[in-house]
Amino acid sequence: MSTHVTRQGDPDRFEITADDAVAGFTQFLDRGERRVFFHTEIDEEFGGRGLAGILVDEAVAATRAEGRTIVPVCSYVKTWLGTHPEHEDITAQPTPDDLAALRG
Repeated sequence: MSTHVTRQGDPDRFEITADDAVAGFTQFLDRGERRVFFHTEIDEEFGGRGLAGILVDEAVAATRAEGRTIVPVCSYVKTWLGTHPEHEDITAQPTPDDLAALRG
């Protein structure tokens, strides 16, 4: 199975494809230098293949490359970051303003 992660806009998210089919996404909101990840989803037919981990790994790498801080609101992103302490230096807890912006 070949996978590919791309950044998409409207809505802002990173998508993962598996064998040329969109398998899932992680959605975010940029707030200045803060990137708030608030929802990750993998289509049921692609579950159990580790795609969410690949997706979040590449989304975090892109966020780091852009010089942004990761703000995990999504439970999957929070859990993933908990097992990847090498990203603690660019991770921040969500603020009330971050959460209010998501409610928009």
